[in-house]
Amino acid sequence: MRVAVVENMKSTPLGSLGIALAEANAEIEHFRPWVDGGLPHGVFDHDALVVLGGEQNALDDENYPYLPALVRLMHRFSESGKAVLGICLGAQILARGYDAQNLLDAGLEFGWKPVEVTEEGKTDPLVAGLGPVFTTFQWHSDTFTLPAGASRLATSSIAENQAFRVGRAAYGLQFHFEASSAVVDSWKVEFQATIERMEPGWLDRYPALAAAHAAKADASGLAIARNWVRMIEAVPRQEKQTIYGQSSS
Repeated sequence: MRVAVVENMKSTPLGSLGIALAEANAEIEHFRPWVDGGLPHGVFDHDALVVLGGEQNALDDENYPYLPALVRLMHRFSESGKAVLGICLGAQILARGYDAQNLLDAGLEFGWKPVEVTEEGKTDPLVAGLGPVFTTFQWHSDTFTLPAGASRLATSSIAENQAFRVGRAAYGLQFHFEASSAVVDSWKVEFQATIERMEPGWLDRYPALAAAHAAKADASGLAIARNWVRMIEAVPRQEKQTIYGQSSS
């Protein structure tokens, strides 16, 4: 399977998602439009699309002029029935693609937090089996309204729409399920000043917080990652060439 991964800023590793993709022997192609504007040319060369988080908001077209094209790309992948995964900013962009409202500075949610699975979520293959509440890592102040026709899969007291699905397998997750303990360890070093300004004292409490929550978040994150990867429907490369009349390299 070929998976396109769109990064929106530096230091956004795949973490638990990378483990699940490696287990599936996925071929990953990275795009960094915040550097060069580059995005996948269309939906035919990849079996799935991942859009990661970022420091910008989902409406900041002036400073990030590639955003409208990314909105359209996520919508096209979703409408084609391919697996799509938007994480944090990626979820906000996917919501924008389905005409939901982006809510800026709606409330800070940071650190390991509980997320509640909704009734619809209990039967959805992405989060089913995680129990009624699971622990995950949060880092956002923006969020979004639920797109029309979407299923709300998870919620919290700060952000009502923590996870949603549109179509067959297009998911927007407000939380950072991919942020394994190793990823959070790296973030607390690289973004030390930002974290201290945002959550004074959090870094001092970090050892105790990690001991209490990191292992549970790692387990739920890897389960979500594996569940999503199983939804990717890989088309053999030779078959792609026959269907679309073009090389899929």
